[in-house]
Amino acid sequence: MKIFQLSFPWQTQDPFLFCVYHLDHYPKGNGALGPADSLEGRPLGNDFIGKDGWRMYHGTSIPGFPAHPHRGFETITIANKGFCDHSDSLGAAGRFGEGDVQWMTAGRGVQHSEMFPLLHTDRENTLELFQIWLNLPQKSKLVPPHFKMLWHEEIPIAKLQGATIKVIAGNYDDYKALPPAPDSWAADLDNDVAIWNIHIHANQSVKLPKAKHGTLRTIYFYEGNTLRIMDETVMPNHGIEADASKPMTIKGIAKDAYLLVLQGRPINEPVEKYGPFVMNSQKELEQAMDEFRLTQFGGWPWRYPDHVHDAERGRFAQYPDGNIIEK
Repeated sequence: MKIFQLSFPWQTQDPFLFCVYHLDHYPKGNGALGPADSLEGRPLGNDFIGKDGWRMYHGTSIPGFPAHPHRGFETITIANKGFCDHSDSLGAAGRFGEGDVQWMTAGRGVQHSEMFPLLHTDRENTLELFQIWLNLPQKSKLVPPHFKMLWHEEIPIAKLQGATIKVIAGNYDDYKALPPAPDSWAADLDNDVAIWNIHIHANQSVKLPKAKHGTLRTIYFYEGNTLRIMDETVMPNHGIEADASKPMTIKGIAKDAYLLVLQGRPINEPVEKYGPFVMNSQKELEQAMDEFRLTQFGGWPWRYPDHVHDAERGRFAQYPDGNIIEK
């Protein structure tokens, strides 16, 4: 094992590019989906300081990330607490949260916004959210963009003695995840991609099965007291690069422990990144930037770059073909 301190964003291994954990204890809402508290003294548009336990990110009145482009990879957004309002250049939109997962393939190019509406005006609006970037191999870099929702009620959850495992991608024993986006590296089972959100009860343990040969596995311990793994003590806010070729038992000590596990067979291709673009060469990056300047990846069909949905709206997904699913 290699144990390391978690930073912002979290360190990842191929085929993952990026993972960030957002925990914001937002105050009551102001009725317009922003915070009722004062925004004075915040560097609006670039507020990552965590003042009073929450951030506005790139939002100026509502926290979140207004319209921005992506190309060449996928975003997987897990909203454990709170809500996220999605809008994109395909015409897709949605409000998801309280355990839902959104899987978006950027492929040849898409713009999207991710805003965090503060729906409750009578109580705090805690947000707990992961965003994971999963790379695409060269053959899939320019596939058509794709928008998919994995609703909390439909995601398999392994309820074990002493632990629960939310199976977002891959399989855990007999629990099989919902299908990922069709062009994803995770769509081929040979690539052994898994994303598990694990809750271990105090003084209980969970066993991670061995993976396929060559698979890389990283475990992120983001909340709890301590873990015990193979005679090693691991403190919270640490990650573990584990040998996935062997089964591993993890025990939570004294308090409940919360983990995120990312694993997969590496793509093993060159990676060139510039902001929201991930390609295989500098030339391909330059082409991506040129195409975005010329086409805006289809333009922005919404009135505002920080588009949000009506406060009364529940969880829903609107797909590019106009089909709407209400939850």
